[in-house]
Amino acid sequence: MARPPIFLYTDGAASGNPGPGGYGVVLKCADKVKEKSGGFALTTNNRMELLAVIIGLESILWENADVEIYSDSTYVVKAINEGWLSNWEKKGFKKVKNVDLWMRFLEVYRKHNVNFHWIKGHAGHPENERCDTLAVAAYGKTGLPADEGYTAEENSLLL
Repeated sequence: MARPPIFLYTDGAASGNPGPGGYGVVLKCADKVKEKSGGFALTTNNRMELLAVIIGLESILWENADVEIYSDSTYVVKAINEGWLSNWEKKGFKKVKNVDLWMRFLEVYRKHNVNFHWIKGHAGHPENERCDTLAVAAYGKTGLPADEGYTAEENSLLL
């Protein structure tokens, strides 16, 4: 029996760049909807955009799913659709930011059949607006954890 496609909507946000940041995810499959969000005390918008996609893909309960991803992040969408990620990987991710997340992304991305679609942010798209609301609410919470990947990357630039 064929499984229905999954529609994954994502957004990331940061208040300041870097600053507190969060991600929001809406997954839709048949008549089911799942939402996820989380935040960090200090991170970047691009990290949250990418993490939203990762969290969404990691939430899928089976492999080889047909997934349509909708994101307002040109960073994430172009990295896939224009082959940036493939080139970064071939070159050993030298001088590439967010390597920890890109490696995590590749692991889960390769388990599915994924298509990326760019959508304009803050343009009234209901699922994108919901993801933005989730992301902003997530970074507005107190006691947020550290984004250890961001901290490690920033510290490595000091050496």
